[in-house]
Amino acid sequence: MESLKKVALKIDTLFETCAIFALLGVIIVMAVQVLTRKLFNFVFFWSEEAILLCLVWFAFMGIAIGFREGVHMGVEALTDRMSPRVNFWLDKWIEIMGLLYGLYFVVYGWEFTVLMFDSTLPATKLPNSIVYLVMPVSGLMVCAYSLLHLAGIDTKRHTGSDLEIGGDMEGKA
Repeated sequence: MESLKKVALKIDTLFETCAIFALLGVIIVMAVQVLTRKLFNFVFFWSEEAILLCLVWFAFMGIAIGFREGVHMGVEALTDRMSPRVNFWLDKWIEIMGLLYGLYFVVYGWEFTVLMFDSTLPATKLPNSIVYLVMPVSGLMVCAYSLLHLAGIDTKRHTGSDLEIGGDMEGKA
């Protein structure tokens, strides 16, 4: 069991690192694009495509990381008025819906990936399926996190103040 936990943690770390590099790619390529356009009146032909690709990958990976950290939207005004038992079952329902959401990404994301394999992106000539491949990858991670949550395993890896994670601001000076 301990070795399975280590492998899962390595996969999770790799996934988060890829998301960070995708965001870093957006920032670097966009900065270079702006600088070359303003200073030299020149833009690399592949820059917009690279930005779009990195942004799509970052966004979909961010969805999965959001599921891992439990930062999806909630209505506390409603759940604060419910009993702990109702909230327990509501949390289970939310995780089941998250699992179905992940499965949707896996199934239809894979279909899009296969469908787009024969076409290429115009500037980089990469297969168009590379844009859609992130959907089943992120879907698998969402499914894994949802299953772990259903099993009662906390997957949060980052902590922050209430203000950072959307807590109320009452009592904060």
